[in-house]
Amino acid sequence: MIAPIVAVDNLVKYFDISGGFLERLQLKSGKIALAKIEVKAVNGVSLEVASGETLAVVGESGCGKSTLARTVMGLYPPTSGKVFYRGERIDTLNAREMLPYRRRMQMIFQDPYASLNPRKSVRQTLEEPLRFHQRKITAPEVDERLAEVMEQVGVNPGWRDRFPHEFSGGQRQRIAIARALVIDPEFIVADEPVSALDVSIQAQILNLLMDAQEQRGLTYLFITHDLSVVRHVASRVAVMYLGTLCELAVTQDLFETPCHPYTRALLSAIPRVDGTKQQHIKLRGEIPTPIHLPPGCVFHGRCIHSDSRCKSEIPELLPASGASGTLVACHAVAEGRV
Repeated sequence: MIAPIVAVDNLVKYFDISGGFLERLQLKSGKIALAKIEVKAVNGVSLEVASGETLAVVGESGCGKSTLARTVMGLYPPTSGKVFYRGERIDTLNAREMLPYRRRMQMIFQDPYASLNPRKSVRQTLEEPLRFHQRKITAPEVDERLAEVMEQVGVNPGWRDRFPHEFSGGQRQRIAIARALVIDPEFIVADEPVSALDVSIQAQILNLLMDAQEQRGLTYLFITHDLSVVRHVASRVAVMYLGTLCELAVTQDLFETPCHPYTRALLSAIPRVDGTKQQHIKLRGEIPTPIHLPPGCVFHGRCIHSDSRCKSEIPELLPASGASGTLVACHAVAEGRV
């Protein structure tokens, strides 16, 4: 078993949206009280990312994928739980103590139009992290590194003095990838890196990421809602629903033999181009709000296999019988009802 480069243990992230003091004032049982409203974005997620692999996190919009990624990167402090990098706990470190890990962990954001500073040229954008993390680097070494990384991502090094508005969306995302690669990291979080791009450009960016992984030995935490992308790039897949982890499996096993009812519903919605017919699984009910999560399994209100246990007891992520390496959080699967 390859040692994990990143691990999260029972990670929880809530956002307080109560508002100001006057907005929180409520009258309960004849007494004035302060209300507290929280969005429960991530609820007790535990997983490991092995060195050199691509772990994709999938699910509907609002399921907590991006929040999980940003909490792992330290952009959001966790409400509770632990985050480890190569066995060292990092979620309790201050800004100065995190500096060595910032160089090894980088992030590619979803929107290439928002992630690049319009006031900075490509040279300034790429130089900034390089000079910050390597204070003793010389000007010729900076130019050499910039030319190398720009060529690797398919951007002409001669364009380094241009500004973001002079590039297309695909070119901007290549520059964003170059910014992540320029300090030679080990672990990269790619948060929906192709969802804002034209379909014709998406394959180019995905192939670029895969080539960079092969050349540099990178590890990816890949956030996406596009299952066709997952099948193309991921070695393992984690399926999330309402901030909880439903299923974790090797990509091929997940697509061929999905276990969790929610995973089966997701996969049934993928269009087939080979002409074969597949029965579409229609989920009942509406998605609950993350402010008021349902008791027990968060999926029980939409699941045709739910029973009284599902409504009261939160399922644990356990190995699925007959599926090597697959972990599923479902009472129906554990009891053999699915």
